[in-house]
Amino acid sequence: MTSPALTLVLGGTGKTGRRVVRRLTDRGNSVRIGSRSGGIPFDWDDPATWQPALTGVDAVYVSYQPDLAVPGAPEAIGAFAELAVRTGARRLVLLSGRGEPEAEACEKALAASGAQWTVLRASFFAQNFSEGDFLGAVLGGQLALPVEDVEEPFVDADDIAEVAATVLTEGGHTGRTYDLTGPRLLTFTQAMAAIGAATGREIGYVAVPAEAYAADLAAHGVPAAFADLLTHLFTSVLDGRNARLGDGVRQVLGRPARDFTDHVAEAAAAGVWTPGAAS
Repeated sequence: MTSPALTLVLGGTGKTGRRVVRRLTDRGNSVRIGSRSGGIPFDWDDPATWQPALTGVDAVYVSYQPDLAVPGAPEAIGAFAELAVRTGARRLVLLSGRGEPEAEACEKALAASGAQWTVLRASFFAQNFSEGDFLGAVLGGQLALPVEDVEEPFVDADDIAEVAATVLTEGGHTGRTYDLTGPRLLTFTQAMAAIGAATGREIGYVAVPAEAYAADLAAHGVPAAFADLLTHLFTSVLDGRNARLGDGVRQVLGRPARDFTDHVAEAAAAGVWTPGAAS
């Protein structure tokens, strides 16, 4: 099967998006990065930007910001998918979440568009500890979240990207939902211990009440709506409902998923968790 001539990668500068872009270009595919600062800007909050970004596109990696759990996400996903199909971009691959009713509503909206759809349901990213909001806390020696000592199969964003690039460019994945996780279950305490062992530092984890977590976010200037979203996600999705393994990585790539310690070893060797590394 001929690979798509042009793929639009929404969130093309984010954790998974930039990795998808790299893998697609390595395969020889032409890629358009969908972001507010892209050459052809794309903004989920401005539907007028959707059509120009879709022009000439054959396939789309759909990553929704800030999260599929926000109000209006299913409607936006559905409207975008219908427009994509009308403009010729029929192959749509949605990055979704495990155990999220709101995300499942977005999946249904995608399927209802008539697209050649594939859903990637991903667990909590291993890269959340080495990139973005959690990095500062890890560097500070302690991560505090409103999550009890439940187990989560942390997935490597590089695995997500490789799966996405494969289903975007190869046949046989239409109408499939892939459950993407790491190969084993870890608690957040164990995850911090693994980072500590790799860096030779004491890095702890503490579970805090949701109210205390929300108050700390507010104290650090996090907008109320985003703070509410984060608190909701941590106290619902990370309540133990996803303490099970998925086999999506092996189904698509024919190999085991990367272990959490693989990412930790690479990030530690790169100095990600060296004090003073955070900007």
